[in-house]
Amino acid sequence: MAPNETDDTTTAGEVEEPRAGHRRAARYIVPVTVMGVAAAMIGLVPALADSGDPDLPDITAAQLIEKIAQSDVERLSGTVKITTDLGLPDLGGLESGLLSGAAGGEDGEGGSSADPSGRLTELASGTHTLRVAADGPDRQKLSLLENAAEYSLIHNGKDVWGYDSASNEVYHATVDEADTKERSAQRPPATPKDFAEEALKAVDDTTSVKVDGTAQVAGRDAYRLVVEPKQSGSTVGAISIAVDHETGMPLKFTLTPAGGGSAVVDVGFTKVSFDRPDASTFRFTPPKGAKVTEDTEQDRAHGGFGGKPERGPKPEEDLAKGLDGLRMLGEGWNTVATFDTGTGAGLPTEEAGGDLGGFLGSLGDQVKGDFGKGTVFSTRLVNALITEDGTVYVGTVTKDALVKAAEAGK
Repeated sequence: MAPNETDDTTTAGEVEEPRAGHRRAARYIVPVTVMGVAAAMIGLVPALADSGDPDLPDITAAQLIEKIAQSDVERLSGTVKITTDLGLPDLGGLESGLLSGAAGGEDGEGGSSADPSGRLTELASGTHTLRVAADGPDRQKLSLLENAAEYSLIHNGKDVWGYDSASNEVYHATVDEADTKERSAQRPPATPKDFAEEALKAVDDTTSVKVDGTAQVAGRDAYRLVVEPKQSGSTVGAISIAVDHETGMPLKFTLTPAGGGSAVVDVGFTKVSFDRPDASTFRFTPPKGAKVTEDTEQDRAHGGFGGKPERGPKPEEDLAKGLDGLRMLGEGWNTVATFDTGTGAGLPTEEAGGDLGGFLGSLGDQVKGDFGKGTVFSTRLVNALITEDGTVYVGTVTKDALVKAAEAGK
């Protein structure tokens, strides 16, 4: 293995702000959407077995980041394994129901099991195997393999199809070129490249970046790029990105927490080809007897390849409405996002919220400070504080750092 030059580099990047959910459900959803925040903020990759360390030319961290930025792979097919271990308690499917309900409408009614807005949230926990294929910006396919079933999301030109083989339900939407660009920016990360782009947004002068040897992933020679916070107080230990030597495309991503233990999230290719997929890969016809839900006229937004972006307010206007003035406190890896749920109250009590309110309250730790009283919900990566007046503080920081940020920002 050839030695690789290492150095620290700084690159400014904007941090994408999370989109708002329905206010009416906000105080119920926030504790269990911590998983979604983690997936949107940080990327990781699986510890797949390396078959050897290839001998590659020396490269600096700055050069490798530039190589990732210049990667223009548009055609590929392969298999991706994603494992997420945030250390969340078993909610018995409660989180999926809440997230799907918020995406599908305030009452969560009238949806389809093939609607991608609900199905792609499944990637936020557990281990999943995906088949992915792409042929330019107008043709992509993602299939979530399940026990004796499969969920597929296909974008082919103006058509977007979602198909759930377990229920034999089909979701269909039509999109134009503007919709395609907006949808691409909104879809949740599902491949190592998606996660790498999110992680590299956090690279600034509070970050150490270096090249740490080479690896072989899915039969491809790759460099290892390691990103680490310089600051104390972050729950992020290190992020490792395996970058394909020829194409510059991220093949594998591993994020380990500062607290030690296994990776929080592992995402990586187990098989990959950069040949053009067969055109038949992106063709879809609803099976006989399938229930088809059309979503070409509904005024709502969906993540992933699917759905028609809502018309009306711009994303930043919609964000300001739903989050009542999102603010960022601190800097670098210790940045904490804060916003008002608009409810005027914190977590519902057992008396006001029934069994659900009492159950959610039991999952957190009670804290108090200059902000008053509140409840902290913790995972191995993300911590979220909900105060008694309905203010939320969330970030990839320790519980103590989160409480200090809340006190300083009050």
